[in-house]
Amino acid sequence: MKFAEITTGKRILLGPVTVDAEEIIDFAKRYDNQWFHTDPQQADAGPWNGLIASGWHTCSLAMKLVSNGVLADSESYASPGLQYLKWPNPVRPGDALTLELQVKESRVSSAKPWLGIVRWQWVMRNQHGVDVLDLEATSMFKIAEAESGPEAA
Repeated sequence: MKFAEITTGKRILLGPVTVDAEEIIDFAKRYDNQWFHTDPQQADAGPWNGLIASGWHTCSLAMKLVSNGVLADSESYASPGLQYLKWPNPVRPGDALTLELQVKESRVSSAKPWLGIVRWQWVMRNQHGVDVLDLEATSMFKIAEAESGPEAA
């Protein structure tokens, strides 16, 4: 998707992607080796009543959906970061996750007319409609100066 298509107010639905116990455990053993992500038996007796995915795994799943569904073949080249990141509920084995993107702001930089800036909220939900990820990100796009048009801000 090109920067010009990512307009303020636009909503984009991506997914679903399903996560299983083996993927949760493999990711956690590599990147977040805590028992409630890696040991199903111990996790069953823990406060979460079962195995849960690392929040970083959840973020990775969301990023894969965005990079394949929106950023592929775009002018995207960087992000200065997130305004916030929340994991309101855990992801569990068997969850089918969908991601909703809402573009809060899309503009061309007035100082750098080759720079497109998108501020957007990403909300990932499981198959029950329960939020499992909520973040607000800023993404940057290298665009041609000719695309800046009259809405440059």
